[in-house]
Amino acid sequence: MTRIGSSDLDVFPLSLGGNVFGWTADRDTSFDILDAYTAAGGDFIDTADSYSAFAPGNHGGESETIIGEWMTARGNRDGIVVATKVSRHPDFLGLAAANIRAAADASLGRLQTDVIDLYFAHFDDEETPLEETAGAFDDLVKAGKVRYIALSNYSPERIEEYFAVARANGFALPVALQPHYNLVHRNDFEDTLAPIAERENLGVVPYYSLASGFLTGKYRSKDDLGDSPRASGAAKFVSTQGLAIIDALDEIGRAHGASITTTALAWLLAKPTVVAPIASASKPSQVADLVAVANVTLTPDEVAALDTVSAWTA
Repeated sequence: MTRIGSSDLDVFPLSLGGNVFGWTADRDTSFDILDAYTAAGGDFIDTADSYSAFAPGNHGGESETIIGEWMTARGNRDGIVVATKVSRHPDFLGLAAANIRAAADASLGRLQTDVIDLYFAHFDDEETPLEETAGAFDDLVKAGKVRYIALSNYSPERIEEYFAVARANGFALPVALQPHYNLVHRNDFEDTLAPIAERENLGVVPYYSLASGFLTGKYRSKDDLGDSPRASGAAKFVSTQGLAIIDALDEIGRAHGASITTTALAWLLAKPTVVAPIASASKPSQVADLVAVANVTLTPDEVAALDTVSAWTA
């Protein structure tokens, strides 16, 4: 188990992404995926109130609804750490105080719980003063509706400003950061966000940990892309360097009896401040490679080899 930043949340070192629930995984399949994850010891589920408004026929909240129904059906709410997010649901756009309050209540209802363990500002809202946003999150913590708050998709400058505002006003400080970070997308996080995460003791929970599936090794040529919903995101990595990264993951993984997927996640876990990469599964059979990361520790030489082959200069 790994502690999230300065919080008292101890979590399994792989967060199950809920973005697929109600989208590429229907309710029954989602239940099976969640069951497989928890059966393997998993307890940290990441979702957002906007999942999956991007899918035809959906309005947002589908993922939270499925997770809430599953926790109620299984009677396991006390054993699950639930992270969700605010600012992108079609009915609750932005981070104005009234919006945050209403969105939190809506999420609590869909999740069928009385508290959100980790509540993320999903995307920055530069039209709303940070004092208002930080104050609204603080009110939720004081009201007992949220245990801890966190930030996602904020610039380094705005993260710094958020901490300054929160400290000046005695508001609850963020304990986690959710950035885009993986072996083929390193520089944005490592160059500017990692130093802040280390200094502020933020637990890092990276999204796109597997680069839209590219880091599973299943896309080795343009012919492999097919027409899956995620393939277009992986296509740009099918390059000489991208395939060299896959080859290195394959070789290192074999030394551990681990898949390319597991090895890519293990590289993230080897990085300072990273507590649990987020990865999703659209079918139960995919869960095993995700949770296996809990039992794979790369050597410093293996991490260095992956650092070298993935050094991105483009």
